[in-house]
Amino acid sequence: MLQTIQHIDLYLFRLLHTGMVNPLFDSLMPLLRNPFFWAPVYLFLLVWMYTVYKKAGLVWCLFFFITFIFCDYISAHIFKAMVQRVRPCNDESIAYLIRRIVQCGSGYSFPSTHAANHFGLSFFMIFTLGKKYKYLAVIVLTWALSVCFAQVYCGVHYPFDILAGALTGMLIARMTAAYFHHKVSLN
Repeated sequence: MLQTIQHIDLYLFRLLHTGMVNPLFDSLMPLLRNPFFWAPVYLFLLVWMYTVYKKAGLVWCLFFFITFIFCDYISAHIFKAMVQRVRPCNDESIAYLIRRIVQCGSGYSFPSTHAANHFGLSFFMIFTLGKKYKYLAVIVLTWALSVCFAQVYCGVHYPFDILAGALTGMLIARMTAAYFHHKVSLN
């Protein structure tokens, strides 16, 4: 069973990493996976939350940050240490497939911390603001999916690393959002 899952993962990796190659993606995908690229969006979001919701907005910002910390720590320091899966760009057995468009990194691959963080933050926004803002889910899920696609396209994660990271982020966001709703109302 595990071998079948690994074959599917490698097939999907090849499809996304080598099967969709084009100059636009080669330029855009490294940007999308760079956390500094998104810094203005985060800053805008935090200022907007304070401007619209005042004290409750500041508490929301704190929970948003807590969601990020939990997603980042649990995926990078607990799960990756337990699983220790080699990144595709460091895997000698598939070196012939790898297109080096970003620096690989020395850490482990499973789960994707980028996926955990972006899906965690996206679902925290959906769980806490989704009823108030009609298109929020489409916007933030497109954002998270584009970052995750970039991870595979750039060769630093397998698709199942992304899936595991996304599920980790969603579960953490569910917990932090539930606790937020228990403490604060954004009416």
